[in-house]
Amino acid sequence: MQELLKEICKVNNRLLIGIPRERCEAEKRLPLTPEAVDMLTDCGHRVLVESGAGLGINYSDNHFSEAGAEIVDTPAEVFQADLILKILPPLPVEIALMRPRTTVFSLVQFNLFAQEAFELMMAKRITAISYELMADEYNRFPVLNVTSEIEGAASITIASELLSNTQGGKGILLGGIPGVSPTEVVIIGAGNAGTVAARAALALGASVKVFDDDINKLRIIQQVLGQGLFTSTFHPNVLHNAFRSADVVIGAMRYINTRHRYIIAEDMIRIMKRGALVIDLRINQGGCFETSHATTHANPVYEINGVIHYCVANIPGAVPHTSTLALTNATLPYVITLANEGWEKACEMDHGLRLGLNIVKGKIVYQAVAEAFGWA
Repeated sequence: MQELLKEICKVNNRLLIGIPRERCEAEKRLPLTPEAVDMLTDCGHRVLVESGAGLGINYSDNHFSEAGAEIVDTPAEVFQADLILKILPPLPVEIALMRPRTTVFSLVQFNLFAQEAFELMMAKRITAISYELMADEYNRFPVLNVTSEIEGAASITIASELLSNTQGGKGILLGGIPGVSPTEVVIIGAGNAGTVAARAALALGASVKVFDDDINKLRIIQQVLGQGLFTSTFHPNVLHNAFRSADVVIGAMRYINTRHRYIIAEDMIRIMKRGALVIDLRINQGGCFETSHATTHANPVYEINGVIHYCVANIPGAVPHTSTLALTNATLPYVITLANEGWEKACEMDHGLRLGLNIVKGKIVYQAVAEAFGWA
C-alpha cells in the first residue's frame, strides 16, 4: 500500500513543508510520523523538521533525517516553509516568523486560539485549514473522530485511576465483581467518544447509561453495544435519577457544526454523590458542564460541591505516541493532496479540505470562527 501511494504522489512541483516543535511543554504530539515524512520526500517535496520535535514520543532527529527530512535548529528556519504542519494552533510568536501567504494545517481550538494570533494571520494573508472542521460527504469528521476515539478510551482509564483511594477517590473499582453492585457510569453524548467510552466501561462490568438528543445516534449505539446498555434522550426525570446515583459522568457531546448546545447545569452536579467524578471531554469546545473549566495534565482535577472534576484540555496529549500514529493515518491523504496540488486546487478537489478552511488569504471564511472572536 505504501509503495502504491508513493507511486501515485510523484509530482514535478516541489513544496517546502515545515514541521516545527510545539512550544507548549505539555504537547508532545506530532502531525506526521517519520514514515509519513518518507512518503512526502519520495514524492519530491522538501520537509523541514525542527530539531527535537519528536523527542517526546521517542522519534529522534535521525528517524526524520533517515526519512529524507532536513533537520533545522531554529523556529525561524522551519517557519519559512510554504506549508506548516502543526498540532496546536500557531502562537503569535510563530506567526511572526511565517512568510506572507503561508498555509497552516493544524487544530484551531477556538478557546485556546488567541485573538492576536488570528489578527496576525489575517495581516499576513495566511490560509489556515483546521483538522477538526474537515468532514467527508457523509458528514463524518475523520480527524475529530480519531481524537474522539482516543478521548473515549482514555476517559475510562482516567476514571478508574481517579476513583481509587490512591488518587483521593471513593476507593471503588470501576467495573463489577460478583456480589458487589457495579459502578454506575453516565455518558452524555452517543458519538464516537461516547461509544468508545461506553464499550470500555461495559467491558469492565460497569452499569452504563448514555444520553443524547439524537435518537438515531442512540439507536446506533444500542445496536453496536447491545441491550445491556441503557439509552435515553434528555428526559429531565430520567437524567436527574441517573446523576443522583452516578459514580462517573462523562461529557462527550460534540459542539462543532451542531445547531444545539446542551450544558449540564450546576444543579445537576449538586445532586451527585460526594466523591463522584465528572470528566469533560469537550472542554476544548466550551465544555459540557456549567461547572467545567480547563485544567492541565500537571493539575488535572478540582472539586466543586464534593464532586471531582477532570477537565484537561488535551487528553490525547497524555498518549502522544498513539495519538501521533492515529492522527497521521487520518491526515496523511490530505497532506499529500495539499503538497501535490497546492491548497487552492486541493480544496477544489477535496470536499473535506474545503470544509476545513477557516482563513483564506487573511479573510475569515468559517462562521463559527468569526463568531468566536466577535467578527460575525
